[in-house]
Amino acid sequence: MRRILLLDDEQNVVHALQRSLRQIFKDMDLKIELFTSPELAIQRFGEVAFDFAISDYHMPGMNGVDFLKIIKEIQPETIRMMLSASADFNTIIGAINEAEVFRYIAKPWNTDDLKEAIELAGARRDQVLEDKHLADEQRVQRGEMSPQEQEAKRLEEIDPGITKVNWGPDGSVLLD
Repeated sequence: MRRILLLDDEQNVVHALQRSLRQIFKDMDLKIELFTSPELAIQRFGEVAFDFAISDYHMPGMNGVDFLKIIKEIQPETIRMMLSASADFNTIIGAINEAEVFRYIAKPWNTDDLKEAIELAGARRDQVLEDKHLADEQRVQRGEMSPQEQEAKRLEEIDPGITKVNWGPDGSVLLD
């Protein structure tokens, strides 16, 4: 299963993009979450691990580059993509340099280009996770990380925040 977050301040755009993805990848198990608010999308990134994030550039309150920079801090393994009608060179370069955007998708998108971008992003995501797991196995073998720490990292990838416990002053566990 691939988990994708779509963000655009225009509801019809995220719905159209979702329909396109479902049509292109009808045989793939996709979990697509739609957001029109960057703040709510950021909050969701603290709760669930995403394979990809596709964000519009021009949004009120926060532009797409700033949003993608924040989620890069929360989930660095998430493949970030920018969606925009703007062909401004500085916008594209800023997205690449600041948020390490994997692909820039033009509005309106071409179905073949969208399919290729998602397929390449999937391959990149798989490679990033494989490299991370191999590096962790090396750390365990060298004694730099315990198997318990490795397992905690694996669990965090699946369910961000699962290993974080809020303790009360009396030693009780506080629930959010």
